[in-house]
Amino acid sequence: MAETGMDDWRKVLEHLEAGVERILATLAGLTDARLREPSALPGWTRGHVVTHVARNADSLWNLLEWARTGREIPQYPSLAARNAALEAGAGRGVAEQAADLRESAARFVEQARALPEEAARARVRAMAGWEHPAWYAVYRRWHEVEAHHVDLAAGYGPADWPDAYVRWALRETLDGLAGLPPGDQGSLAGYRLVSTDSGDGAALGDGPEATGSSRALLAWLSGRSRGAGVVVRGEGTPPIPPPWPPPARF
Repeated sequence: MAETGMDDWRKVLEHLEAGVERILATLAGLTDARLREPSALPGWTRGHVVTHVARNADSLWNLLEWARTGREIPQYPSLAARNAALEAGAGRGVAEQAADLRESAARFVEQARALPEEAARARVRAMAGWEHPAWYAVYRRWHEVEAHHVDLAAGYGPADWPDAYVRWALRETLDGLAGLPPGDQGSLAGYRLVSTDSGDGAALGDGPEATGSSRALLAWLSGRSRGAGVVVRGEGTPPIPPPWPPPARF
């Protein structure tokens, strides 16, 4: 993402608040038993997904605190600690999960709203090792809220994503894919990706062209669909995309 994204990041906080409210509405329609059923993510129950979204807010809060204080705070203490927290929270009931999600989300938004502009420009580091300015943590959170709501497999799908999220996330995904070395583009290496409604695209080579609406492309590229609504000329079934989201480039 270009540094100009800094002009808009505070506006995204309202989208985050609305997105969390939508997850809470979904949770309100679930029983404790249904929360312990499998999600769309292999090996995870719906409880794992909700716990992950809550702990993600805390982890990104850590990055904002790093930027605010200048004292390095990792996103997670370790991968083992991240996984342990996930398992510890996954079996909780709906009421406890909802309260945790609401409170952790509010803490993150409060921290982001209070972040001084100078601190927002400070460099922090994702758990995966790539660096970004602190303000980009807000956009990373947007992915988490919208994509993982779909992963609950409880009635919310890519068709329900807000248009603003689709516009930003598809452009970000396409730019990220184009910035990857061909060896990291997986089965998409050589492809040309084109949105039929926005015109956004990415040329990863001179190979097959995959087209579809922005929403269909994002659902496929993010692994939230198997390619419904995506047409690959001369190739048949859309391939499985590489891990998503690709790291942003700054």
